[in-house]
Amino acid sequence: MWVDYDKEADVLYLSFRKPRRAKTTIETDDNILIRKDGDEIVGITILDASSR
Repeated sequence: MWVDYDKEADVLYLSFRKPRRAKTTIETDDNILIRKDGDEIVGITILDASSR
């Protein structure tokens, strides 16, 4: 698992394997992006991470 935090943008990136491009991104109502490659979730991006 890879974890990266961009303090300036306040974004937390979680990748479940070596970071790679997702083919599909699903945005939830609470500013969480679920990144998928086919049926597999490859990562999650959390916007406004410090306020959680």
